[in-house]
Amino acid sequence: MALKDWLGRIRAKPSEAETPLSTPPGQLPEPEPPQGAPTLPPAASPGLSTAPVPVPPPFTAQPPLARLGAAPEPAPFEIALTPEEEAALREAGFEAEIEAEAPQPPPAPPPAPAPLPTEEPAEAAPAGWFTRLRTGLSRSTARLTESVTTLFRKRRLDEEALEELEDTLITADLGVAASRRIVEGFRRTRFGKEVTDEEVKAALAEEIATILAPVAQPLVLDPARAPHVVLVVGVNGTGKTTTIAKLGQQYREQGLSCAFVAGDTFRAAAVEQLQIWGERTGARVFTPAKEGADAAGLAFDALTAARAEGIQVLLVDTAGRLHNKSALMEELRKVVRVIKRVDPEAPHSVLLVLDATTGQNAVQQVKVFKEMVDVTGLAVTKLDGSAKGGIVVALAQEFGLPVHVVGVGEKAADLRPFTARDYARGLVGLP
Repeated sequence: MALKDWLGRIRAKPSEAETPLSTPPGQLPEPEPPQGAPTLPPAASPGLSTAPVPVPPPFTAQPPLARLGAAPEPAPFEIALTPEEEAALREAGFEAEIEAEAPQPPPAPPPAPAPLPTEEPAEAAPAGWFTRLRTGLSRSTARLTESVTTLFRKRRLDEEALEELEDTLITADLGVAASRRIVEGFRRTRFGKEVTDEEVKAALAEEIATILAPVAQPLVLDPARAPHVVLVVGVNGTGKTTTIAKLGQQYREQGLSCAFVAGDTFRAAAVEQLQIWGERTGARVFTPAKEGADAAGLAFDALTAARAEGIQVLLVDTAGRLHNKSALMEELRKVVRVIKRVDPEAPHSVLLVLDATTGQNAVQQVKVFKEMVDVTGLAVTKLDGSAKGGIVVALAQEFGLPVHVVGVGEKAADLRPFTARDYARGLVGLP
């Protein structure tokens, strides 16, 4: 006889004193019916009006498990035995069944995986100057190298290839004269040979570096002059004021005493910008008494004070002037004349700031400013936002003016002395 049958026989005749077994697991007890007669509401007193009592809808009882949602799946059969029942069943020989039906303990949860070791990301090292230069020239590089790669894929360097190369260089703003010079170098050394695009890039870098090498000269300050006056000129928006601030910070880091002259008296933002940089670097700033004041008079007073105080470097800002406006350019000449009254050799350096994004228009700017104020050197800015980095090669070939610094970013460290080899290799995309 099965274990269930024996248990049924044991539980078939419970004594009156015994209480019925509890509801099986997984079921709720049935609700007990109400006992006693229903209680009626008291009758209304005569003479009183009573409002009709709304009758609630009939109550429909839901099964107990319906209020709990879907019925759970039936659990495996387990027998809850009292001590007396268990003893009786064991005497009947159901020991193995009792052990089998006994509830098993839940399985132990699997051990949690060990946390992976977290490595803190290493701080990126600041990019070097050549990396920043290559990044700044990336647009110019893509424009030039894409054409070179298309032209030279294991091709013989004949006249047709040389003509196409010259057109490519002119389109990349290297100018007609520099492009012809480079092509002539190819004709002398590689004409009639099969070349690849990588060989052409390497040769281009060599030819460009040859053109740039004579103009790659730093801005040298004369310590015998106190102060060494640097007049900074250029058209509107080229970055003259920012260049002055960056140079001033670099000179201060070299241990030189430096002062700024806020000569752009028509633009209040330029005066405020130099004042902020003066506070950062500890440089003195000579400012106009009011907006629109005479820039020549301010330069005269600043140079006089700087000589008395022994300041070593005096950087003079000027208002942006369109190179095709003769009246504005004449005002710049006035500044130079007034400065020479204090020091006949001043200004000792005239730095023309050029925006690389202007491309071939920079050539005309150099021509006019060179005639007006005798430009002694160039600073090329905004190479990071330009696809016309080849303009530096065109300027070097046509004018031969020293290129003192180039800028590829907004930080002071992004304005650095110009180096021919680095610039040439960065321009053609070589490491």
